[in-house]
Amino acid sequence: MAVNEPQGGPSAKKHILINAFDMSTIGHLSPGQWKRPGDLSTTKRRLDYWIDLAKLLEKGDINALFLADTYGGYDTYQNSLDDCIRRAAQWPMTDPTIPISAMAAVTKNLAFGITASTSFEPPFLLAKRFSTLDHMTEGRIGWNIVTGWKKSAFKAIGIDYPIDHDERYLQADEYMRVLYKLWEGSWSDKAIIADAANDAYFDPDQIREIKHHGKYYDLDSRHICDPSPQRTPFLFQAGTSEAGSTFASKHAEAIFVSSHSPKVLRPKVDKIRALAAKEGRDPRSIKVFATFTTIIGRTDEEAQQKYQELLKTASTIGGLVLFSGWTGIDISKIPLDQDITAEDSKEANKITSIMSAFTTTSEEMPKWTPRVVAEKASIGGLGPVGVGSAQTVADQMERWVDEGDVDGFNIAHATTPGTFEEVVELLIPELRRRGMYPEKIEDGLTAREKVYGKGQAKLRSDHSGSAYKYDVYQEDAPYPGKTPEAAGKDAEAELSQATATTGAARIETEPEAESERPGLPRHMFKQWPKP
Repeated sequence: MAVNEPQGGPSAKKHILINAFDMSTIGHLSPGQWKRPGDLSTTKRRLDYWIDLAKLLEKGDINALFLADTYGGYDTYQNSLDDCIRRAAQWPMTDPTIPISAMAAVTKNLAFGITASTSFEPPFLLAKRFSTLDHMTEGRIGWNIVTGWKKSAFKAIGIDYPIDHDERYLQADEYMRVLYKLWEGSWSDKAIIADAANDAYFDPDQIREIKHHGKYYDLDSRHICDPSPQRTPFLFQAGTSEAGSTFASKHAEAIFVSSHSPKVLRPKVDKIRALAAKEGRDPRSIKVFATFTTIIGRTDEEAQQKYQELLKTASTIGGLVLFSGWTGIDISKIPLDQDITAEDSKEANKITSIMSAFTTTSEEMPKWTPRVVAEKASIGGLGPVGVGSAQTVADQMERWVDEGDVDGFNIAHATTPGTFEEVVELLIPELRRRGMYPEKIEDGLTAREKVYGKGQAKLRSDHSGSAYKYDVYQEDAPYPGKTPEAAGKDAEAELSQATATTGAARIETEPEAESERPGLPRHMFKQWPKP
């Protein structure tokens, strides 16, 4: 039985899933709290921070540690990166994949969800890294799929303008198909023969060479890693824009959402489930995790005191830096009490779903002005903040489950490890008392089994990636106008010209017409057209 299915009959409450939400940076969603005694945000560069955190989360039977990531700084606020750096607002940033093996070594059940973009590296490299992580964690790895949107991140790899929002998702869809081919379709389960008498460990006839020639990517290769316990990591996806929802309906096993109100969120959740049903998937198989920051005391009064103390060390400017970066709105240019609208977003590069959420009003947020944002942005990143006793916070979470149709929460920290200690010591026991959280999850399950139940370590049969499994695999037809031979020649010519022109794999000419795109991933070698 799936972990979040109710036990005890129709009237029983469904079990929710709790992930700890962190980031390999000082100021995640509550910048400024590094100033508080006992906060360890500034020690995330050290391995013992992550090892101790993993042990704590394992102790509390937390489902997973969900790690955000970003590839550039936030420079929309006052059209400068300076305040992002000064306030340590998601700056600097270390690689979240590096501590995973150390955390896996000191835990048996904690899963790990890592954010990685489809825009900054070829799919072959990402496939290798996640297969390795799935091996090293014995199947406890998940991938939070993002497409990348920051100008600063694209400039860091030599591209002046990010790819258009909707085209990023079209490219990401092909990226996923390449990955499924490598993870699911390249290796047979019979490839390992371990025939000592004939000095043969693998059977090359059981390892298929993938020949993909699409609009954005060309690949002729076997997967370089043998199949890991899950083959494909458990798939998260962040974003509920039109393009993001369509993408999620095909690929996501869980979606990560952020909203200030469950009633604002609910139509987006319903839409994704409806789109999944049209794709032939069980709509309930897509699990929805909402951002939630908790400040918990043994009484409501104690929690309120904690909150007031947190406000004293919060970085208001740091919160505004994050808000401006996410929404594309330079909030420093708007009068304090003027309503913020979507028209204020002058920047094309932003998180579209967040911009939509935070220019939509609700009972909780009847108006959005710079003054309101300044009051709220510095703790919890404008997501819901539950302040109170464990009973009060659990009541709030139940409301999100009922009204927003969410299946779990990514709980972000105000302070670390303080927030996570409160969750483990106070909130989880209360959720168990209510029948909302399992008493104990069986040891040794993969990340996917922890969501869908023991025995479902691989992709479900109704998932689009299952069409690429080894025994049913059929290669996609080349993109119109492309043949493997032409793609290879185009790629060789492209690389030769780039090297001759700049000394690196990048050229400064305007891109060719759509039908003339070269065989190599276009964004790796060319500047995209200016908007």
